[in-house]
Amino acid sequence: MTPPLVVVHRDAVLLARAVAARLVTALVDAQAARGRASVVLTGGGIGIATLREIAASPARDAVDWASLDIWWGDERFLPSAHAERNDVQAREALLDAVDVDPARVHPMGASDGPDGDDVDAAAESYAAELAAAARPEDHGAVPTFDVLLLGVGGEGHIASLFPGSPALYDERMVVPVRGAPKPPPTRLSLSLPAINAAREVWVVAAGHEKAGAARLALGGAGATQVPAAGAQGKARTLWLLDTAAAARLPAALARIASP
Repeated sequence: MTPPLVVVHRDAVLLARAVAARLVTALVDAQAARGRASVVLTGGGIGIATLREIAASPARDAVDWASLDIWWGDERFLPSAHAERNDVQAREALLDAVDVDPARVHPMGASDGPDGDDVDAAAESYAAELAAAARPEDHGAVPTFDVLLLGVGGEGHIASLFPGSPALYDERMVVPVRGAPKPPPTRLSLSLPAINAAREVWVVAAGHEKAGAARLALGGAGATQVPAAGAQGKARTLWLLDTAAAARLPAALARIASP
């Protein structure tokens, strides 16, 4: 694996705009090369702000939204219309405003979905959906996502993989999470092997509260202690930060800094 590339932007607003522009370009390039593209979305403040920036950008029309497969890296195991679900927030921020193919939008299971409140069954169902979408050239049980977006928590969690969680040792592609330290306690998450199947993994973080996690993850901490340290794309890993989140990094790590 090549070392992560760290890109620092001045503040959270510019960071969201820059990630939005970068994502549009990556999806357009993937569609030009292969006729299709796939993305794994994340929730959280900066993740949803990025989607809003795409919705507001004229460049969004360069993406063939109908030829885009949309997945999620984790989800709060709540009823399907609950305002705290990542897919609900993503639809409000972007997906309802673009011409996506509903069959290619893949939300994770909800507590009122076909599997009811059985989070284990919901995890198995999403894993089966991923496996059905994988192509022979993917050489695995999940598609080779073009871009997989991740937020990072102040303690270093990504998706719903928290430090010390049993889910970190689970090699299934989709894992049920119980007893999460952030509400709600029951969640679904891609595992580290599924995350690392992506061509590019982008970890996006803003704010001083993320600075310690960024320093540890980029400084060689183990994935059990800091799950964000275990996120690596097959072709490239990007850490996209604002200056506050990058404040505790050695200067040499911030390879590119925007004005």
